[in-house]
Amino acid sequence: MVVKRAIYIAFLSGLSIVLSRILSLRIPIGGIEGVRIGFGPLPIIITSFLFGPIEGALCGAISDILGYFINPMGPYVPAFTIISMMRGILPSLLILRREKLSFKDYLIGVGMTQVLTSMFLVPLTLHFVLGLPLKPVLIPAIISQVILIPIYSFLSMEIINALLYRLRIGIVK
Repeated sequence: MVVKRAIYIAFLSGLSIVLSRILSLRIPIGGIEGVRIGFGPLPIIITSFLFGPIEGALCGAISDILGYFINPMGPYVPAFTIISMMRGILPSLLILRREKLSFKDYLIGVGMTQVLTSMFLVPLTLHFVLGLPLKPVLIPAIISQVILIPIYSFLSMEIINALLYRLRIGIVK
């Protein structure tokens, strides 16, 4: 069972790298990537819901560190690794684990996580660490998350339901 979990975490980490580094819309601000719109956080969020906060944090760290070495987009900033780990920790902590989660449960877990990480911590890190002006970074982050939070929540729910209930592959705790 441990090997199976490790394989899923590795797969979801790789998927996050591809979705973040290759299949995302990047908006440069001041010559540095200011806003990234895409589905890169989704596999990290799914890992958190499926396996818990430790595995979610591991997926977030692997995704950020390996993603940087595979396709760097500016200097390496350890704060972004911590933020990525938080994306893996928070979703499973913000909901009460039940047999079958509702859309509202996913919306709460994903929404609170994305508000804290993508709308608050990422813009502040870009501002304080890289010197980008806060307003041009914050406004697109807010707009993108208003759109992405319901999409991430819905996709997380559907993917997890497919894995756990329809296919019955048994990757629960």
